[in-house]
Amino acid sequence: MKLIDLPYSSRRMPAIARRSMVATSQPQAVLAGLSMLERGGNAVDAAIAAAAMLTVVEPTSNGIGSDAFALVWDGRKLHGLNGSGRAPQAISLETMLQTGHQQMPAYGWPSVTVPGTPRAWHDLHQRFGRLNFEEVLMPAISAAEDGFAVTPIVSHYWNLALRRYEAMTDPATSAWLNTFSYRGRAPSAGDMWRSRRQSRTLRRIAQTGADDFYTGELAGQIVEWAQQTGGFINVADLAQHTSTWIEPINTSYRGYQVWEIPPNGQGLAALMALNILEGFDLSHTTRDTIQSYHMQIEAMKLAFADAYRYIADPEHVEVPTKQLLSKRYAASRRSLIGEYALDPQHGQLPQGGTVYLCAVDGDGMMVSFIQSNYMGFGSGVVVPETGIALQNRGANFSLDPQHPNVLAPNKRPFHTIIPSFLTRDGEAVGPFGVMGGAMQPQGHAQMILNRVDWQLNPQASLDAPRWQVGAGRKVYLEYGVPQFIAEGLRAMGHDVEIHAEGGMFGRGQIIWRLPNGSLIGGSDMRADGCALGF
Repeated sequence: MKLIDLPYSSRRMPAIARRSMVATSQPQAVLAGLSMLERGGNAVDAAIAAAAMLTVVEPTSNGIGSDAFALVWDGRKLHGLNGSGRAPQAISLETMLQTGHQQMPAYGWPSVTVPGTPRAWHDLHQRFGRLNFEEVLMPAISAAEDGFAVTPIVSHYWNLALRRYEAMTDPATSAWLNTFSYRGRAPSAGDMWRSRRQSRTLRRIAQTGADDFYTGELAGQIVEWAQQTGGFINVADLAQHTSTWIEPINTSYRGYQVWEIPPNGQGLAALMALNILEGFDLSHTTRDTIQSYHMQIEAMKLAFADAYRYIADPEHVEVPTKQLLSKRYAASRRSLIGEYALDPQHGQLPQGGTVYLCAVDGDGMMVSFIQSNYMGFGSGVVVPETGIALQNRGANFSLDPQHPNVLAPNKRPFHTIIPSFLTRDGEAVGPFGVMGGAMQPQGHAQMILNRVDWQLNPQASLDAPRWQVGAGRKVYLEYGVPQFIAEGLRAMGHDVEIHAEGGMFGRGQIIWRLPNGSLIGGSDMRADGCALGF
């Protein structure tokens, strides 16, 4: 791994620590996590404290009404938690079709599924946490009560969101402006922002082990707002919500094991792309070649074609995860890649708005954690006087009755947020993730290639300019990708656009263990955060 010879005039050096480390998109969340470790807590305590803080200091990407997923290395084994919510009982395909919808709305009550984050925090803590749950949430409670200085990138996205949500006329979204603006203005960088409503809500979640959100006063407020403004969520939807402990899925890549959450998440797409790319000798080429970009892009397009065709809630339909991850299937998909850009189609199988963080403690526990409202602040539905902005994950359901991801009551939608983890020879290397919608599996694959094939350290890997595939032959290149690559890809049939807006290429964090036992971490330059340890 290259620690000094950084190929991209890296903006920052990686963080180095001996025992413990936390990496997030906000410094105040990093400090909240580290404070738990200093008090004798473990990596799970640190991750939950950081996650709760992020709902306060980065509401542009997540909130109390989010969903969440986690991968936890307990020192010997990797555990997965699916903290995504299900569609309300009162919504259905017929409901949407009868009201004239041809696709799921992105905003308003139809897009809202039951928020899973508060329960995920508590379930993680109950199984692995060491400190008192209320103590773990206290830094976030205090920050919401006392206020904090808004960071520059959060301020930028807050202002963009204000223009979007203030234009909404749906009564369900009417509380957004009062909750997330000050006299109709979004905060500028450095402005003090506080939310005593959110502080009270977090305190009730802390004191009741999240029960108040699902069966108590907070649940009643959510249901009352739904009843007043045409929502679908009822008392039973909240009371019956559960997180699900699941077995993570993985694939091998050049001697490493790359781990993801199984469907309903899209992590499968990253693993399928890596399976295809393993058949190409990328380590003997430099990173910035036309051919390297072409192979990565084509592999990702093929993986997405399958992901969008087959991924759904495995509690409702059978997802062919094993077949999709087979090396034989990857070889058949790899054979489709030639010298010209594909219009990808899914294969025929053989029969048979987001924040990411990671934390590591001195005892060997490691956590890869992600939570998100989706599309910024989410659905636009804000429960008055609570600070709760509800996510809009239901927007990812299909209204095609033949599709496995078709909308149905009590069903989880196709989900974009995915934590990831890397091991080698049965030992943990560490957690990593890249947030940002469809960019996430693409970012995961690029981080693995940067680490394994091109030996970049975490910070250099995160700083390197990225690519993202779009529909058909569309490819987005981040500003900083050499011009000759853009021209070469166009000559191969790719529809290339170059973008300077870093937000569309995701934001990530990485903590990996070095062979000598020390930790090395990075935090994405596209966000306000950092990685720190001791």
